[in-house]
Amino acid sequence: MNNRKRLVSILAGIMAAVMLLTLIIGLLPTRASAASSSEIRKQINELKAQKQEIEEQIKQVQDDYKKNENEIADIVARKNVIDQEIGLLSAQIININEQIAAFNILIADKQDELDGAQERFDQLSEENKIRIRTMEEEGSLSYWEVLFKANDFSDLLDRLNMVEEIAASDQRRLEELDQAAQAVEEAQDQLEVEKAELQLTKDELDVAQAQLDEKKAEADALLLELLAKADELKALELEYSEMKNQLLDDIAAKEQEYNETKLAEWLAYMATYTTVPPETSAPAEGGSTNGSSGTNSGNSGTSPGGSSASSGWLVPCSYVKLTSPFGYRVSPTAGASTYHQGVDLAAPQGTPVYASRAGRVTVAGFTSAAGYYVTINHLDGYSSIYMHLNNYVVSSGQTVSAGQLIGYVGNSGIATGYHLHFGIAYNGAYVNPASYVSLY
Repeated sequence: MNNRKRLVSILAGIMAAVMLLTLIIGLLPTRASAASSSEIRKQINELKAQKQEIEEQIKQVQDDYKKNENEIADIVARKNVIDQEIGLLSAQIININEQIAAFNILIADKQDELDGAQERFDQLSEENKIRIRTMEEEGSLSYWEVLFKANDFSDLLDRLNMVEEIAASDQRRLEELDQAAQAVEEAQDQLEVEKAELQLTKDELDVAQAQLDEKKAEADALLLELLAKADELKALELEYSEMKNQLLDDIAAKEQEYNETKLAEWLAYMATYTTVPPETSAPAEGGSTNGSSGTNSGNSGTSPGGSSASSGWLVPCSYVKLTSPFGYRVSPTAGASTYHQGVDLAAPQGTPVYASRAGRVTVAGFTSAAGYYVTINHLDGYSSIYMHLNNYVVSSGQTVSAGQLIGYVGNSGIATGYHLHFGIAYNGAYVNPASYVSLY
């Protein structure tokens, strides 16, 4: 009678557990497409590929923007040089214009001087002609009068000398005026030559300034074009960044959907079994494959964490919670895997870590990713690994029993917090430890 009551209680417990799992599955978000976790993972990978393409396009736009910035800097530098050259040319042109104006004044003064000299020459010449003509008309002076009115030969000579002196004096005055006029004219000609040279230089500077003005106009136009291009590249980068942010939101939503689907699939799977399936059960140390006839104490019993393991595997440590299950996940930190080949068991620093089953330690060492870690070969195709330890207390080649202390929880290697990464492999391929150890 007591056995019957016990059987009824067990069946009632099983039915309650099944109903609870069914209720949990029913409460999970439903998806119209009813996509499997593998399909959702494929969608996530496609979104990540799109994000990668967008990131490459953003990188290309940023490179183009940097190149455009360099071109703008070059154009601005060229413009500054052109502006300086134009300024110097303008100063030279102003100086030459002032010199040409000064030459115009000098040439005008020389022309006035030349006109005055010519006027005095003409006036003297006219006065000389009038005097000679008057003297001849009045009879006061003539060659005949000089010849026939002379009292003697000495008087004749005196008279001839007087006429020659008057003529010579007038001639000298005329010659001096003529020479002065020629000097003024030569000076005026020299000024005209120098003015012409200045005008030629000014014309050349005007041509150079026109060319610089044209270059400046081209530089200004190119600068405006580059500034417009910079605005376009910035707008394009912003557009791509918004697309990337949208993809990140889509990926995060898909990751959440994936985790929910993965959990739903696992719960559905677990609802069909009360124990680990026979084909995935670990063989007992005594050689039996059903895990019920083993005689080694390391294959059954209570785990150090306080949980029992019907498959012969012990919980490796007393943990607070399972923070990362087996399978695909979002990488928690740079360098961490996106396909988790074990489970992460969060525990305080220094929490003891025990061998989940008996076997031989194959490695007790350190890597940059795993930190301090231990691997155990269980000599039946299975092996287990314990990573991110604070330190280990076993050595390679050592034989350990189930539940034997092998190290302490830490955060060495690539880890974001104190936890134990616990993994199980069969014939070299990692399998889900939750199928062997009661972790939920």
